[in-house]
Amino acid sequence: MATFAKPENALKRAEELINVGQKQDALQVLHDLITSKRYRAWQKTHEKIMFKYIELCVEMRRGRFAKDGLIQYRIICQQVNVTSLEEVIKHFMDLSTKKAELARSQAQALEDALDVDDLEADKRPEDLMLSYVSGEKGKDRSDRELVTPWFKFLWETYRTVLEILRNNSKLMALYADTAHRAFQFCKQYKRTTEFRRLCEIIRNHLANLNKYRDQRDRPDLTAPESLHFYLDTRFEQLKVATELELWQEAFRSVEDIYGLTSMVKKMPKSSLMAVYYAKLTEIFWISSSHLYHAYAWFKLFLLQKSFNKNLNQKDLQLIASSVLLAALSAPPYDHLKTASHLEIEHDKERNMRMYNLIGFNIDAKLETREVLSRSSLLADLVSKGVMTYVTQEVKDLYHLLENEFMPLDLASKVQPLLAKIAKLGGKLSSASSVPEVQLAHYVPALEKVATLRLLQQVSHVYQTMKVETLSKMIPFFDFSAVERISVDAVKHSFISMKVDHMKGAIIFGDLGFQSDILQDHLSVLAVNLNKSRSMIYPSQTKASKLSAMLPSLADIVDKEHKKLLARKSIIEKRKEEQERHLLEMEREEETKRLKLQKKTEEAEKKRLATEFEERKHERIRKEIEEREREEAQAIINEVGKRIKKKGKKPIIEGENVTKQALMEIAMQEQVRERQEMEKKMQKLTKTMDHFERAKREEAAPLIEAAFQRRLADEQLLHEREQQLEVELSRERHDGDVQEKRRLTRVLEHKKEFQERVENRRKLEFNRMKAEREERLSQVLKARNEERDIKRKMLYYLKTEEERLNRLREEEEARKREEAEKKKKEEAERRAKLDEIAERQRKREQELEERERLRKEAILRGTPVDAPTKPTSELPGSAAPAAAAPAAAASTGGKYVPRFRRSGPAEPAPPPPAAQSDKWSSGKPDDRGVAPAGDKWRPSFGGGSGASTGGAKSWSSSKFSR
Repeated sequence: MATFAKPENALKRAEELINVGQKQDALQVLHDLITSKRYRAWQKTHEKIMFKYIELCVEMRRGRFAKDGLIQYRIICQQVNVTSLEEVIKHFMDLSTKKAELARSQAQALEDALDVDDLEADKRPEDLMLSYVSGEKGKDRSDRELVTPWFKFLWETYRTVLEILRNNSKLMALYADTAHRAFQFCKQYKRTTEFRRLCEIIRNHLANLNKYRDQRDRPDLTAPESLHFYLDTRFEQLKVATELELWQEAFRSVEDIYGLTSMVKKMPKSSLMAVYYAKLTEIFWISSSHLYHAYAWFKLFLLQKSFNKNLNQKDLQLIASSVLLAALSAPPYDHLKTASHLEIEHDKERNMRMYNLIGFNIDAKLETREVLSRSSLLADLVSKGVMTYVTQEVKDLYHLLENEFMPLDLASKVQPLLAKIAKLGGKLSSASSVPEVQLAHYVPALEKVATLRLLQQVSHVYQTMKVETLSKMIPFFDFSAVERISVDAVKHSFISMKVDHMKGAIIFGDLGFQSDILQDHLSVLAVNLNKSRSMIYPSQTKASKLSAMLPSLADIVDKEHKKLLARKSIIEKRKEEQERHLLEMEREEETKRLKLQKKTEEAEKKRLATEFEERKHERIRKEIEEREREEAQAIINEVGKRIKKKGKKPIIEGENVTKQALMEIAMQEQVRERQEMEKKMQKLTKTMDHFERAKREEAAPLIEAAFQRRLADEQLLHEREQQLEVELSRERHDGDVQEKRRLTRVLEHKKEFQERVENRRKLEFNRMKAEREERLSQVLKARNEERDIKRKMLYYLKTEEERLNRLREEEEARKREEAEKKKKEEAERRAKLDEIAERQRKREQELEERERLRKEAILRGTPVDAPTKPTSELPGSAAPAAAAPAAAASTGGKYVPRFRRSGPAEPAPPPPAAQSDKWSSGKPDDRGVAPAGDKWRPSFGGGSGASTGGAKSWSSSKFSR
């Protein structure tokens, strides 16, 4: 493993190795750098190294190397720059995808190139031999050689990325995007096996996420963003599973979505739930679960109607028709009616599981067969208003199958309706989650339901019937299919019938006169006859005669009807109360019985466990005794054999010897044998020692003589090799001298060539140096000019900003002065207005006082002389106005012209021009005079105007004129 001072050096080394074709060595260099603990501090160079490393891994299809490198890079940049890891992973997936697509296009091009008219001219002998030996076609062989390895690598890429990002909360979006790309890969190339593995991988990731909650970067499922990514991935998984027709995997995806929503206690958006229920309808229809299919359609209709406001009337009509037809397609009998207890419990758990997936919350204590059944679903459709949206053909079919009783004409009336329904359907608008609705696929199930209804109604009326007659009544199926349908119905106690093939007849169940079915039939017949009679003989005249003869009959009947209804309701309440009481008692008894049974079972389990433990201990004890007995017997045999070998008399006699005694005897025998063996070994060691010493004494002179002979031989060999080396050295020296003489002739030419090359390179260097200096001078000059321009621009901007600030401050100061001036003028104007109002008030008081004196004088009958001057100080224009009431009073209520009302007094001179201009704002001035055309009318009280006849109010025109 090579070490580098900087990561850049490793990158350069790898590029050098790539340039010379050693890609494996370059990959190993980068791998050693990435996995080394020395370079764990993240730098920008690490990202470049990872890009090069990923490119090498993809080019050489080294998935293991890529996985190791990405794991190490995640450790490096997880806490520093996780975005870099995201970019590297995206680059990895893009490269793998491009390589796979390129391989596929090459294989396609190869297939197209081989697709020619003259095969013999294009076929090579090698291809013909391969095709005959292997049995493969050209496309299969090209796919196996070109496409399959890259597809395997792409699949391994997706698995690697998902494994790396499974516990990373910061890259949840990339995890979801990778899962979506893997789903699209499986969908595009029909990879069903890989799709199942992918679903299992994602499912295991979520399970491990919930199992190990102490991880540092674990995603939080309660966060809305994380929940959105997980749900989006599951919904994409559900869509791809249905498109690949992997219905079992699609159902598991539905369970994953339900488990995820249950885990976080939050429902997804309505658009996603619409897709959820749309896929559920497909799954339940494929599994022939018609009732669950109908409930899924019902939930989808309610969801679309509530949240999707863009659906038009035609779309709602098709969806509602599908809901009703799905409900009618469910079998009209209960499959669990004749089932065993275990089957009922198993199916109850299954129903609860399905109802939770569909979205119905049901109490587990209730009987789900009664709560959610075909009849309850049809009742819900009627109550929720689904019948108002369905087409007329579907509505007629519903009434024929559920409300009408016509055993002979049912099939003939249902058949044309089914033919019309088969033509209905089509594509929905883009606002709907269901792209297309076709009602034709409900026709076979509806034909089966119509056949069952016909058999049920015929069994209510007939006791025996010919097979030919029944076959003519049912045009949908031949009699063998009808027989299979009837067998299933009889099995589930929906009808009671049997077929006698020898007589060619069908025998229905025995119906007595006291049968409830017959009573219902007669009541239905009576209702129909009553309707017919009322249609033939209308009862309008009769009702009018009765109402004329007995006017109070309707009230009496109404009262009696209400009494009967009240009595019926009381009886029903009592019955319900009694039934509830009995049900509670039964539940209590059942609870007691179950508790007692549970206690008995627990006691029985304890007893059985105790007996089992006792038997186990007894068996173990017997096994131990038996093993000890066998070991004692083996010891006896072994000791006996040893004693016999040695010719001694056996010590052990009889069978009463214990195992402990046998063990002690055997140990004594072993110790004795070990001591004897040690003595023998000591003796043998001493003998071998003497033998070895004698042998070495004899061999010492022989070894010395052999050593001397070898020294002499090696001396001769050394002298011979030295002589040979001297001769070779002389030969090489003579050759070198000749070579020197030969090369001495070209020495001058070499020096000339060297000087010429050096001069040319020196000139080139000087020229490049001059150009560089000139270029640097130009750059410096341009930078200086740019710096001067920038400095001038900054100075200009600064002076302009100071000028604008100065202008802004002067404008603000001017506005403040104007505001203060306006405020001062407003205060002066208000003071003058207050002064004018005070004068007006005093004038009004004086006028009221004068009017009061005038009225008192009139009442006393004394003449009233108008005073020449008011008591208070008034303006000059107030005198004519004050004389007007006296003139009006003297005329006795008659009209007085204006020139007579003014009297001999001369009008006051007009006010100065300055004052009229200053106070011409539409309000009266200090003399109480308003400008011409003004609508201001001062009020002087109610008493002054009421006493005079003609002058009831003081208008502004009097003051102005």
